[in-house]
Amino acid sequence: MSPFCCWGLCVAFLTLLCCPGSDEEAFEVRVSPEQLMVKSGGSGVINCSTNCTHPSKGGLETSLDTIVLQDYPQWKLFMIFNVSQNSSMRCYFWCSGKLGSKRLNIGVFYPPKQVLLKLQPTRVAVGSPFTIECRVPSVAPLEGLTVTLLRSTEVLHSQTFEGTALSPQEAMVTYSAEAQLEDSSHNFSCQAKMDLRSRGVKVVDSVSDSQALEVFEPVQDNWMVIIVVVSVLLFLVTSVLLCFVFGQQGNHRRRGIHEVQAAWMRLRGTHPAQPA
Repeated sequence: MSPFCCWGLCVAFLTLLCCPGSDEEAFEVRVSPEQLMVKSGGSGVINCSTNCTHPSKGGLETSLDTIVLQDYPQWKLFMIFNVSQNSSMRCYFWCSGKLGSKRLNIGVFYPPKQVLLKLQPTRVAVGSPFTIECRVPSVAPLEGLTVTLLRSTEVLHSQTFEGTALSPQEAMVTYSAEAQLEDSSHNFSCQAKMDLRSRGVKVVDSVSDSQALEVFEPVQDNWMVIIVVVSVLLFLVTSVLLCFVFGQQGNHRRRGIHEVQAAWMRLRGTHPAQPA
C-alpha cells in the first residue's frame, strides 16, 4: 500500500473522531405555514419540523393556549386557540447539543360579521336622486376587502379597499343614482367580501338585509291641470245656470207686464169712457 493511501485513511479516521455528527450540526428547523392569519378569537394549526436525524427535544414557545395534536421526534403538530391579538412564537429543536429555531408571526383578522345598508330617502319621485350607503364596522385588515352594492343581482357599484393595518376599523361605501320607476320592483343589498387567500385564509363574505325603494311618479302638475279644468267647468256651469235663472226672471217680468196690460185693456173695454 502506498504511503499516500495510508495518509488518506488516517485523515478520514481523525475527521470522524474529531467531528462526530458533523451532518447534525447543519440541521434546519422549519415551520408551516410560514405566515398565519387567525380570525379574532379563533384557532390555528402549526407544524414544526427538522431535518435533524435524532433531535433530543423540540417544541413551540408561545404565550397562547396550545395543545399538541401529534408528537414525533422530527415533527410536531400544535393547535393554538383563543387568539385575540397579534403575537409571535418560535418552533425549536435541540440536535447534538445545539439549538435551532424558526420564528412565526401570527396576525389576527376581523372578518365582516355585520353589513349595514341604508337608503336615503326610502321614498323618492322618478328622476330624483337617492343615495345608497353601506357600512361594514369592525373589520381588519382592509386589504382584500371588497364592498359591492347590488340591485337584485345587478352590480351597481363595487369598491376594493387597501391598507394593512390590523386594528379593526369601519369601511363605508356610498353611491348616488337617479330613481327609476322599475327600482320599485327590485331589492337593494350590500355584500362585503374579504379575500385573504394570499395569507392562507379562506374567502369570508357577509350580506346585508335587503331593502326596498318606493318610487312614485310626480303628480303635482297633473293635479294642477285637473284643478284648472274643474274650475273652468264649474265657471261655465255656473254661468249657464245664472243665465238661465236671469232669463227665467226676465220672462216672468215680461209675462207679468203683458198680463197687466191685457187686464187693463179688458177693464177699459167693459167700462167705456164718459163723454165730457
